[in-house]
Amino acid sequence: MTPKNDSTAQQNQGSLVKRMLVGAVIGLLLISLFLITAGEPNPEWPKLWRIKPLIIVPLAGAMGGLCNYFLVQFNSQLGLHKAVAVIVSVIIFIIGLWLGTVLGLDGTYWN
Repeated sequence: MTPKNDSTAQQNQGSLVKRMLVGAVIGLLLISLFLITAGEPNPEWPKLWRIKPLIIVPLAGAMGGLCNYFLVQFNSQLGLHKAVAVIVSVIIFIIGLWLGTVLGLDGTYWN
């Protein structure tokens, strides 16, 4: 029996967390920029309407980072070239971020 190398598993986990954090920060920055430049809210909207998009959009960005990690790490097992895996993961990230934005702003701007 050969001993397991835990340092490789920790590096992969660190890479996963880093990609998810980068995706969440991108989502948070984009939705914050949108909300700051949005102007005065409609008085019919709930008082704390900004909390929903500030939670949902970074979560969508983190899931995009998770998708990026899996596609790039396991591209050879999926039968993809690395460049194709990166392009597909970026497209999936953008679509997921857009869907998260729509879901986060549902009931206010997307009504």
